[in-house]
Amino acid sequence: MFSVIETVENRKASSRKSLFKQVAFGGLLVCALIMTVLVAASFGAANISAGHVLTSLQAHLTGHEDQLINKSADLIVWNIRMPRIFLSIVIGMALSSAGVVFQAVFKNPMADPYVLGISSGAAFGAALVIVSGYAIMLPLFSTVAVGAFVGASVTSIVVWQISKVGGKTETMTLLLSGIALNFMLQSGLSMIMVFNREQIERIVFWTMGSMSSATWAQVGIMLIPVTVAIALFRLYARDLNIMLMGEEVAQSLGVHVEKLRIVLLMIASAVTAAAVSVSGIIGFVGLIVPHAVRMIVGPDHRQLIPFSILAGGVFLLVADTVARTLFAPAEIPIGVMTAFIGSPYFIYLMQCGKSKKLGR
Repeated sequence: MFSVIETVENRKASSRKSLFKQVAFGGLLVCALIMTVLVAASFGAANISAGHVLTSLQAHLTGHEDQLINKSADLIVWNIRMPRIFLSIVIGMALSSAGVVFQAVFKNPMADPYVLGISSGAAFGAALVIVSGYAIMLPLFSTVAVGAFVGASVTSIVVWQISKVGGKTETMTLLLSGIALNFMLQSGLSMIMVFNREQIERIVFWTMGSMSSATWAQVGIMLIPVTVAIALFRLYARDLNIMLMGEEVAQSLGVHVEKLRIVLLMIASAVTAAAVSVSGIIGFVGLIVPHAVRMIVGPDHRQLIPFSILAGGVFLLVADTVARTLFAPAEIPIGVMTAFIGSPYFIYLMQCGKSKKLGR
């Protein structure tokens, strides 16, 4: 009798502790995001005080921008830095949430949004537009972005078609198909650069990722697919938890595993394609962020997805801020910066995993 009461009390205490930990972590991420936005808006080739940043934000949010005294500072903050800041946050959220889903669907912590060759497809599509001579800026986006989105989307469809076995999509076959197509597209991209040397710098810089051309229009466009994808990911959070128990268990609990896998992969691939078409190829966000968050909040996707979204926004904004300010006025491609930050952390995670296996 007493042991049962004690067990119940222990569970309640553990639940309260877990809830407090999640609330504290969420509050920390929100504070980190706000502080990073202020810091990113202040630093650059022209340093602007936090006071001017707050004044500019308040004026634009309340519709009193005509009352601002320092017009030049407001121009830099609101028209140049803020679109880049918000685009970094939105793309970070897209890549990190897609990374969570890929890792859950493949049951592989090494999976990320580029595992199906989506990044190479986007790069190949963008490169074709660049060398064709039709790289022009449209009212809301460029034709290069359109080419990247089409390339990523076509790549996803081709990979799914190749990986179908008897009407079903095998996880391992899907992974191998993505890897094979990734190498083929990389070879095609190399050939394009060899025969179009005058465009090689533009293609290489785009494939390493950049937020330098961010506009409010791009932020608005990206918000639509990212918001829809995140809402759907959160809706399927319970099913993702069940899928981790195995296909047989999931089927017995009423989850149509094959259908769910296809739907989630389509959504994750689409939001990744949208992100890549705007920013270029940015690695490690969808791989590192879910890992780090999972270590803190656990594997429950009802918490893992929203926390990964916040952490992804913070991570990519920090990376972009460092990339554009470290050697200002020169700028480091953001893909290089995320790899530079992410690679050592990934090695650290692998070492932690080895230590756990050895029982240290």
